[in-house]
Amino acid sequence: MFLEFRVENHRSLREEQAFSLVASNRLRPDDRIREVAGTDVKILPAAVIYGGNASGKSNVLSAMSYLRDAVVYSHRAWNPEGGVARMAFAWGDASNADSLYEITCVVEGTKYEYGFVVSDDCIEEEWITAWRGGREEHLLDRVKNQFTLGDRIGEQGKPIEEATRENALFLSTAAQFGHSILRPLYQFFSKMIISDKSYNPMSGRLGSVPGFLFPSMSMPLPMAFEDGLALKIRKLFVAADIGVVDIKREEIELKVGSRVLKDYRVMFQHQADDDNSWLELAEESAGTRTLFRLAPNIFRTLDTGGVLIVDELEASLHPLIGLKILELFNCPVTNRHNAQLIFTTHDTNLVGTTLGDPPLRRDQIWFTEKDTTGGTRLYPLTDYKPRNVENLERGYLQGRFGAIPFLGNLVSATE
Repeated sequence: MFLEFRVENHRSLREEQAFSLVASNRLRPDDRIREVAGTDVKILPAAVIYGGNASGKSNVLSAMSYLRDAVVYSHRAWNPEGGVARMAFAWGDASNADSLYEITCVVEGTKYEYGFVVSDDCIEEEWITAWRGGREEHLLDRVKNQFTLGDRIGEQGKPIEEATRENALFLSTAAQFGHSILRPLYQFFSKMIISDKSYNPMSGRLGSVPGFLFPSMSMPLPMAFEDGLALKIRKLFVAADIGVVDIKREEIELKVGSRVLKDYRVMFQHQADDDNSWLELAEESAGTRTLFRLAPNIFRTLDTGGVLIVDELEASLHPLIGLKILELFNCPVTNRHNAQLIFTTHDTNLVGTTLGDPPLRRDQIWFTEKDTTGGTRLYPLTDYKPRNVENLERGYLQGRFGAIPFLGNLVSATE
């Protein structure tokens, strides 16, 4: 499980910022917190980041995505001669300063601290520290191309050391070599799913949606819809009460020059008197397309115990649907594998009591705001120690916790 994340010099996150999914000791325990082997702290299954437009909340998720992609792709996909592609703060001295990314997590009963520092040219530093049974063990300490390997990495790590490029991570290279000791840590990152709001499929054909709905695009139509994932997606759409009563995929033929290619399209049946009330994905509402994009990632994360990162969870969705998605992760019955959800939103209903009891604990709520120099500050609601009876939604909208835009006179601005 994801415990903590630190980042420095990534987009608007110029100064070091920290984000945590560790439950606060000041709050009363409830069934939303998790206890896992490998750490004494209690862990949260979900957390949200609020903030005004352009305050940097999406950049926090972008930094997590960068860390994940560097681990998964740097060895096999980054240009060997291309240095390190990164997104440093855009101006001032920070544009040339190094960037830091670090995560603390618990995987299979072992706590890890993994991180790296990058410049435009190379991996400047990389480290892996593990705690097993309370005993600290340094698995890797790297400075540029100088590696210090722990005893458990052993001789198996020597070929990996030699194969690790100056612009690739040792952990990424170790995964390609099948290093058994580091495999669980790598799998933690490979199971992490990033759902970016900018993704918007332009057609209903599955061939244009890269492998995110059904486990195999080549499966025959009946077999694919016997798959448990497809059944769960169907049930979610019906439960969401958006007028969709069934989903199917159809095989179609596409003519490309003289060739005829097979493809698939997704069809949605709507509640209507006409049995032929089917529409393609491209003809559906923005809310239906958003839910279709999210649903497979939600269930795969819940099934594997991974981490799902979503930018603007509420985009085009009714607040009650966003609430139900959050409840899937908070509830120990529907989240049996300790999956985690990290998301940004502008939906203040999740902070307050409009939808019933507050769906979020106070330690699940984070904020971003920019300072006068354009740098983002990330901080938790618990820094403010609000009273138990306080209306958090009202307090947030009134600016008590910061992280809201200060609007001028929009009418005069149009004159």
